[in-house]
Amino acid sequence: MYKPQWDLPLYPAAEVGRLVGLNSARIRRWLEGYKYKYKEAVHRQSPVIHRRETVDTSYASFYELIDLLFVKSFINHGFSLQKVRSAFNEASDILETDHFSRQCFFTSGNNIYLKVKESGNAILELLSGGQWVIAPIIEQLATQIDFDDSTELARRWFPPGFNRLIVLDPLVSFGSPSIFGKGITTLNAYDFYIAENENINRLCKWMDIKQKEAQAAVDFEKNLAA
Repeated sequence: MYKPQWDLPLYPAAEVGRLVGLNSARIRRWLEGYKYKYKEAVHRQSPVIHRRETVDTSYASFYELIDLLFVKSFINHGFSLQKVRSAFNEASDILETDHFSRQCFFTSGNNIYLKVKESGNAILELLSGGQWVIAPIIEQLATQIDFDDSTELARRWFPPGFNRLIVLDPLVSFGSPSIFGKGITTLNAYDFYIAENENINRLCKWMDIKQKEAQAAVDFEKNLAA
């Protein structure tokens, strides 16, 4: 079942950059593609992630935000952007989907692996001509993401380091980071905290939240600003 809320362009490139931990210029290049000159000819490089043909914007949907998280994760593990592109294209052909976020992706050694649910414990090694392997692997991002049962796509994202107290959910506060289960954006909580001379107890009382929730919201916004 298609979920339009998750595919709406909600996040500007600067916000995606803050959330993912990359500069906004790189995010724009990954979202929109770019032109470059080689041997006197101008070439166009396509976006890193797959986007709907009707989308021509530096704003990202929730699905695309999660895709960019996967891309950054793979690059942090030493994969080149070209290899990530190739693995993405291969996975898209296998799963008939345009998003990294449809299945849990894994890394091990110098290759990228994809666990296919229908195949039990079998893991498909991408960029290897479709070889099937069984290997110890490191799971990427799965503990941070809840997946939708019907679409098998990412449903919501819990940024790491906040014990699932902070969430990005397209159905809550238009996808803005919020306190899980409260519907209060971290930005609103932080603004109130600053207005009250950084008094965490007043924040808890005014917004009827627990101290650990208030502290998580404040810390989250501080980390974004750092």
